[in-house]
Amino acid sequence: MAPIKPSPHLSNVRYEIRGALTRRAREMEAEGLPIIKLNIGNPARYGFQTPPHLREAIAAKLTESEAYGHEQGLEEARAAIADLQRARGARGVDMDRVFIGNGVSELIDISLRALLQPGDEVLLPSPDYPLWSAATILNGGKPRYYRCLPENGHQPDPAEIESLITPRTRALVLINPNNPTGAVYPRELLEQLVAIAARHRLLLLCDEIYDEILYDGAVFQPLAEVAGDVPCVSFGGLSKVHRACGYRVGWMSLSGEPARTAEYRDALQLLAALRLCANATAQWAVVPALQGAPTIQALTAPGGRLHEARRAVIEGVAASDYLELAAPDGALYAFPGVRADRLPVFDDGAFALRLLEQESVLVVPGASFNVPASRQFRLTLLPQPDELREVFVRIERVLAAMAAEQPARAAAVA
Repeated sequence: MAPIKPSPHLSNVRYEIRGALTRRAREMEAEGLPIIKLNIGNPARYGFQTPPHLREAIAAKLTESEAYGHEQGLEEARAAIADLQRARGARGVDMDRVFIGNGVSELIDISLRALLQPGDEVLLPSPDYPLWSAATILNGGKPRYYRCLPENGHQPDPAEIESLITPRTRALVLINPNNPTGAVYPRELLEQLVAIAARHRLLLLCDEIYDEILYDGAVFQPLAEVAGDVPCVSFGGLSKVHRACGYRVGWMSLSGEPARTAEYRDALQLLAALRLCANATAQWAVVPALQGAPTIQALTAPGGRLHEARRAVIEGVAASDYLELAAPDGALYAFPGVRADRLPVFDDGAFALRLLEQESVLVVPGASFNVPASRQFRLTLLPQPDELREVFVRIERVLAAMAAEQPARAAAVA
């Protein structure tokens, strides 16, 4: 019998964060080998706990969670999200312009599906969170990447972004604080990007899931406040700041001049209705999460676990003969690079596989984030600081071995 062929839409779609390397790590674990997993920002797997008041809110509302809910989300939750966005300076946001989904991942897909026609272009950062590229492609669009180079602190260049715009460009995507680099964008930069979007009538899409995860005085500037009347979709959720990935609760709010986005809002509502509703039970955690006392700052302040994990990474890179790093100012990741002067020939995928098989450490190659000719890799800041210090000892062993092999390889070729 003929094999069943997958859709050709998937031919250019990758998600290596849970790809071949992760499958190899699972095989090694099945053989009894312990693996240090640095590939996913999944707080509960590293001992972090969801704040108790979120759990208690869900437990108290179980009997009210057994029916389908409103397609856009629980009314109380949407009202709290709208209140937060208005308090941050967003214009034109009310409960009817807020959508709750099964994580931001679902809403990214919905936001692009409501927008794109075949061949439309979306401006994406390189490196990006690869779901943005995948959702663009799966909805008939074409990614066009603007560079966020480490020598510029992983900040984008507004002039480069504007040079990439064509008559088919529909949207500009920002990830702030950034995954995978940890960059946090200053207001001045955001003002320039909003001006570009206004000139070219682009929809702004800003993934702000890490909005409160900041280090050493870094300041998060919500894009919607800067955007004003320019149409903007802002994404947030419970997964990271509130350490509740498994709850699968994310949201998007549509701000800007309502008349310009009325048809788009209706398209979002249609797509939300087609999937019936988001997880009803977990939405009860939204109000206490947004209105209760903040809990992430104790982890990101000096002495807090995330801050000290970040310190261990920065110190590990500084002690290395081979690595360099634009230190992350936010989010849960670092994106070190391998110095070209120390290791001229470098394949990030081969390095990651070797690190896994020889040292039992799982990282994600930079190419997985749509970086061409990548010399980088991503690791999460979630493990204990001492474990991260051990990780850099192992990374250094692999890089030293690779460097020692390069002269011999060059001589063999000659």
